[in-house]
Amino acid sequence: MPAKLYLDARSALNDLVFDGMTICSGGFGLCGIPERLIDALKDISVSGLTVVSNNAGIDNEGLGKLLKSRQIRKMISSYVGENKEFERQYLSGELEVEFCPQGTLAERCRAGGAGIPGFYTRTGTGTLVAEGKETKMFDGREYILEKGIFADLAIIKGWKADESGNLVFRKTARNFNLPMATAAKICVAEVEEVVPTGSLDPDGIHLPGIYVKRMVVGSPYEKKIESRTVRHKEAA
Repeated sequence: MPAKLYLDARSALNDLVFDGMTICSGGFGLCGIPERLIDALKDISVSGLTVVSNNAGIDNEGLGKLLKSRQIRKMISSYVGENKEFERQYLSGELEVEFCPQGTLAERCRAGGAGIPGFYTRTGTGTLVAEGKETKMFDGREYILEKGIFADLAIIKGWKADESGNLVFRKTARNFNLPMATAAKICVAEVEEVVPTGSLDPDGIHLPGIYVKRMVVGSPYEKKIESRTVRHKEAA
C-alpha cells in the first residue's frame, strides 16, 4: 500500500485531531465535501472545533452532522442558509459565527496557504463586516484588513489521485477544496480513485502531492442533492 494511503478515514485522522483545533473543510453545499472524513470526526468525538468552510452543510448531512452532535464551537463561513440547526444554535448563542464574504473567505485561505498574514480588500467596507477591523486608504478609497487563515488540519475531497498524492478535482468540486488544502499544517484528502504514480497528465494536476500528507478512498458515493426542486405536472 502506498505510504500516504490509509485503510479508512478514521485511521487517517486518529492521531491528528484534538479538542479545540481549527479545521479547514473543502466543498460547496454538498458538492465536493469530504463526507468520510466528516463522519470520522463525528465518530472520534473530538469537540470544541473551529471549522472554516463556505457553508455548514444541511441538517444531518456534511458538517451538519457535527453541528447536531455539538462538536463545533465556531464556524467561519460565508453562507449558512440551508441549515436549521445552525440557525438555532447561532440565534440561541450556542454557536459562535464569523461571517465572511465568499470571495474574501477563499482569499483568506489562499493567503494563509501562501504565507501571507493579511491583505486589504474593498469588500465589506461600510458594512458590519468591517466592524473592529483595521482600515486604510488607497487612492482615495477605503479598504479593510482581512487576516489570512491557516488551520491545524485541512480535510478535502478529490476525484482522482495518484499514489504520490497528486490530485485532480472534478468540475465544481474544485471550488473550495484547492485553497483549503494549502491553508493548514496537514492536509488529509479523501478521493474516489487512486491510480499509479505517473498515470495522471502532469498538466492536468490541480493540487501537487507535496500538500497531501494522507489519503483515503471514500467511494462509492451517493450523489446527494442539497435542495431538490421539482415542477408539478400540468393537468391534462
